[in-house]
Amino acid sequence: MTASRLQQALAEKPQVWGGWITGPTFAGPDEFAHAGYDYVGFDIQHGYLDDADVAQILRRIEHVPIATAVRVPSPASAPIGRLLDAGADAIIVAMVDRPEQAAEAVAATRYAPEGIRSFGPLRASLGRDPAELAGRVSVFAMIETAAGLDAVADICAVPGLAGVYVGPADLAISLGVGIVKATSNREVRDAAVRVQQAAAAAGIVAGIHAGDGLTGKDLAELGFQLITLAPESAALRRGATAHLAEAEGRQ
Repeated sequence: MTASRLQQALAEKPQVWGGWITGPTFAGPDEFAHAGYDYVGFDIQHGYLDDADVAQILRRIEHVPIATAVRVPSPASAPIGRLLDAGADAIIVAMVDRPEQAAEAVAATRYAPEGIRSFGPLRASLGRDPAELAGRVSVFAMIETAAGLDAVADICAVPGLAGVYVGPADLAISLGVGIVKATSNREVRDAAVRVQQAAAAAGIVAGIHAGDGLTGKDLAELGFQLITLAPESAALRRGATAHLAEAEGRQ
């Protein structure tokens, strides 16, 4: 089986670093790749994109040397299938509270008899072998509620699941502690560690949304392997701020 770029990176590196895309852009993945990021995530849960938008972007950036993941709001099979047909390396499913939801997400990425994915490849470079197409896909279940946290061991045990991915903001809200500096809150941090430990015990990947580089470094030291550092808006704002400060002689 030919591994995806994401699978290759996870096999070769202790941590893989990601950027995040929330709007229609071809420059964003290019710039994250140029900066040395391992993957870029596209957000169709909260971003200004839908599955068709992302499918088109994935086709356009086929030769950009960066792995791709897409966050979807549910394990619905049709949009997941369209994203995979366009070449997404991974699917991150939001708000997974029960192992049945994780199993549904895995089924959406597998062809019969293992799953319910419909055959419709769009990228010639990926070939037409169902086993190859299914094998290159990684599925991550987002743990971002108190219910998901309670069920994390059972979720991690779902066959075919590549990993779990912590959403600190929603997890903080669900735990009743607010969202400001979520991972610096002891209760949220302990919950994140609990997810990481459950993933490690199950032999799957632990991922998390960091929000900035220093937080990402801290989370890597806790054992997280797949870490999203910043959205393109924050990266742009940081660079733009630095350029303006230089021009005005403030640094």
